[in-house]
Amino acid sequence: MASTRNNNTPGDYRLQQRQFELSKEYNEYVNSQYGEAYKTAIPCLGITPSHMPRQTLSSNPVDIESSLFGINSTNLVNPQPAVKPQLKNVPMQSYFEKTPLIMPKNLVVYKNQRPFPVPE
Repeated sequence: MASTRNNNTPGDYRLQQRQFELSKEYNEYVNSQYGEAYKTAIPCLGITPSHMPRQTLSSNPVDIESSLFGINSTNLVNPQPAVKPQLKNVPMQSYFEKTPLIMPKNLVVYKNQRPFPVPE
């Protein structure tokens, strides 16, 4: 018996394949909101980084995290070797010009002067 639905038509097949491809591109986009920045940097002043991918700060982030959580630390058959972190140097980025701080002169209180009288 022949199919009477649109599932097996060539146009519907191309439409489904296009939807699959677009959703795959959306999920695997490297510079998405959950991915990496175009140019990764740490702010100098005023802004705290909200999200930094783990591979940005070191070359072996999974090994470092496993050693911090103690994963495979009690394995007596094949003990895990000591982990040496391979840290990366992340540049600093300034987003605005910092105005210089202007301090007033030191306050000098003279001992030979009377205070200002306050009426009651």
